[in-house]
Amino acid sequence: MTNVIHYTNAPDDIQEALANGVRVDDFLPSPDKLIFKTEKERITIAIDKRSLDLFKRYAKQHDAKYQTLINSVLGSYADRFLVK
Repeated sequence: MTNVIHYTNAPDDIQEALANGVRVDDFLPSPDKLIFKTEKERITIAIDKRSLDLFKRYAKQHDAKYQTLINSVLGSYADRFLVK
């Protein structure tokens, strides 16, 4: 059994959009520029078990490190409320 594909022309609006489209060069940064290295300082902190469990579960689901998630949340909070 052979599947035969019958191609048709694109609708006029699609053909026009393709004909008049503008090529966009790759604007994404290279992977090495996506890795943000910041100075870190080791501390000892007591965190509510419930909160820690939530971060650990979310990190596991997304193949991430829970410490990185916590750091990201703290950084976002600091940027929003503490940096003036």
